[in-house]
Amino acid sequence: MATVNTYLTFNGNCEEAFNFYKSVFGGEFAYIGRFGEMPEGDGYSVPEADKNKIMHVGLPIGNTILMGSDTGGDWATKLIEGNNFSVSVNTESKEEADCIFNGLAAEGQITMPMENTFWGAYFGMLTDKFGIQWMVNFDH
Repeated sequence: MATVNTYLTFNGNCEEAFNFYKSVFGGEFAYIGRFGEMPEGDGYSVPEADKNKIMHVGLPIGNTILMGSDTGGDWATKLIEGNNFSVSVNTESKEEADCIFNGLAAEGQITMPMENTFWGAYFGMLTDKFGIQWMVNFDH
C-alpha cells in the first residue's frame, strides 16, 4: 500500500525552516542533501549561488516524513508561498508507481516523467487536472 507525505518547497530558507520543525517535533533528519552534491551532466551544472541550498531533507514525524527542498534558478519564479507544497506518494513497487503516476497525470501536466534517478529511486512529478502537485517515488 502506498504512503502519502507532505513535501514543502522554500525559496532559500529550507534549512532554517526544517531546523525550526525539528525543534518543535524533535527527532533527527532521516536525510539532508544539498544541490552541490548533485552530479553534473548534460551540459548542466549547479550555479554557485545554489550549491549550499537544500536539495532534499526528510524529518520523520510519527509514521510520516515531512520532506522539503529549496528552489532556485528557473524554478524559483514558480514558487508561490502558500502553494509551495506537493503530495509525495511512496509506493511498494515500480508497477504501483507507474499506475498511480499515470492515473494522477490524466488530463494533468507531467513535470518530470517517471525515471530512475541518481539517488537510487524511480521518481516522477506532475500537476493533476485540479492543480495539485504530486511526487511519486519507489525506492529500489
